[in-house]
Amino acid sequence: MCWYFGSGFRVSVLYFARSAELAGLRCETLSVPREITSLQLWEEIVKVHPRLAVIRDQVIFAVRQEYVLLGDQVLVLQPGDEVAIIPPISGG
Repeated sequence: MCWYFGSGFRVSVLYFARSAELAGLRCETLSVPREITSLQLWEEIVKVHPRLAVIRDQVIFAVRQEYVLLGDQVLVLQPGDEVAIIPPISGG
């Protein structure tokens, strides 16, 4: 079950690996503007989970299962879109 924060336009945010540890949950639903840059989206998520700020330079988003780097790229989100927060995963 995902938790819901805010009101308005909703997207599901999925947290993996270290991002799940820092956020303290695996998924939630957040309210965000329909058009938002990937960096602005990250900043909205960090407002809810300030501990995530430590992985900012390492994180990649996947929006609708496509990778998106943090930056000025404008995302046009649709109701129910999934945004995955993917930090680096170690292994070998």
